[in-house]
Amino acid sequence: MKQMIIKTIISLVLILTVSEVSKRSTLIGGILISLPIVSLLAMLWLWVETRDKSRIAQFSMSVFWLVIPSLLLFVSFPLFLRKMDFGWALLASCGLTVLGYYLMVLGLGALHIKL
Repeated sequence: MKQMIIKTIISLVLILTVSEVSKRSTLIGGILISLPIVSLLAMLWLWVETRDKSRIAQFSMSVFWLVIPSLLLFVSFPLFLRKMDFGWALLASCGLTVLGYYLMVLGLGALHIKL
């Protein structure tokens, strides 16, 4: 339980820090959030909890393949914002991203790449 509280606090501080920095500079906020901090934290927590190198390697490869469709969010969201309100634009870009994930998983499966 103590470990979960520590993980939650560290994750919360990172998110709040990026949010506050982004209010002052979207460039610096973008740089910070584009760093794979969440992935690194997840790999760190996974290592601390399991010490399973093969699981962490598989996790890392899954992140690699799924970063590609996640880029759909960042490309489509500003385009949708030009045409619709914020909430609808966010919903539409998230939906498009989910579709991208689905198609990526299907495509990788057809190539016999297991996530």
